[in-house]
Amino acid sequence: MESAEDTVDGYRPWSEVTPDAARRLLIAAVDAFAERGYHATTTRDIAGRAGMSPAALYIHYKTKEELLHRISRIGHDKALEILTTAAEGPGCAAERLDAAVRSFVRWHAAHHTTARVVQYELDALAPEHRAEIVELRRLSDAAVRRILADGVAAGEFDVPDVPGTTLAVLSLCIDVARWFSEAGRRTPDEVGALYSDLVLRMVGGAAAPPRAPQK
Repeated sequence: MESAEDTVDGYRPWSEVTPDAARRLLIAAVDAFAERGYHATTTRDIAGRAGMSPAALYIHYKTKEELLHRISRIGHDKALEILTTAAEGPGCAAERLDAAVRSFVRWHAAHHTTARVVQYELDALAPEHRAEIVELRRLSDAAVRRILADGVAAGEFDVPDVPGTTLAVLSLCIDVARWFSEAGRRTPDEVGALYSDLVLRMVGGAAAPPRAPQK
């Protein structure tokens, strides 16, 4: 059993989770949560998808919520890495915003099953775990806000409300996970390019030069 997106572009989701049984259970949980929702999924559902007994699940995860927290933490760490890398990268603000949107959208499209769970099951977390994830989201917000503020300061962007525009940009990118399908007519690369163009137009910036698809 292997789902929750197999290896894409050399990135093997959940490779940081060991041992293999714990990883299989986590992958099964991602698929179940994405399909049925966190609250409608039972530990028996998860164990069955992993080809294991319900008792085996508790060897690796004390609760269903612990599984969700692990999924959410890994996903938000990845999101923060993507946005921070773009914010701290080379180029003018428009080039950095282009890189941020392309890569963030691309991740949400290529890993849309995982992203739906990571982004939309936040309220199911225990209070202490939710607070931890909210802080990671705040840092992601700050990375995009920094790019926009740099663009305004340099005269590249016309953005009267940087915090509100930051929210709009992140919401636009994240929502890709709701609708993207491999059966659709656009690839993750193409969606990333489309959304980058939309965001740069939204902030009044010049379109970034075309990029070759990532491999």
